[in-house]
Amino acid sequence: MENSNTDESRGKFWPYMILGFLAIGITLGTWTVKHAIGMPVHESNEYMMKYQNADLGANKIEEAQALFNQHYKIKLDDMKLSNFKPEHLKRKAGKIVALSSVNRISYSVVDRSGNVVTDANVSLLLTRPHTEKEDQLFKKLPFKDGHYILDKLTLKNPGRYILRVRVQKGKAIGYMDTAGFLNPKH
Repeated sequence: MENSNTDESRGKFWPYMILGFLAIGITLGTWTVKHAIGMPVHESNEYMMKYQNADLGANKIEEAQALFNQHYKIKLDDMKLSNFKPEHLKRKAGKIVALSSVNRISYSVVDRSGNVVTDANVSLLLTRPHTEKEDQLFKKLPFKDGHYILDKLTLKNPGRYILRVRVQKGKAIGYMDTAGFLNPKH
């Protein structure tokens, strides 16, 4: 008789187990959706456009970049290198320029003969890695004394930045990224 009683209690346990798993699944699903909605999506701005547009026009972007590289060069002028060394970086870090709270950014564009290009359309995007919150876009930098200059670029928050420049001359479009770091002490 005792055997049949334990068999009956085992048979009544499985519906509670199914309801428990269902409740856990609903709870975890609700938690996941709530946290996913609360976290903003940060899109890539690699070519100063949404990544969807960059994907659609990838061939045109590469052709314009190749045409630019055949005829022109971009150079960031008068910037000191930072002594910042990223920790835990798996790849080798390139050059990182030192930024301050107020900056003067200067680019020169030259053709392959070394002549200064005076009529290019130069724009600058100051961005931070992995976020778009503090992006600053400067269209059509003014040309003065052989350089495309942005005076008085102010930065408030210390940390890593990317100076992303886009130069257009006719159908040729060139891009250059430069890593920057604003030391917390400045």
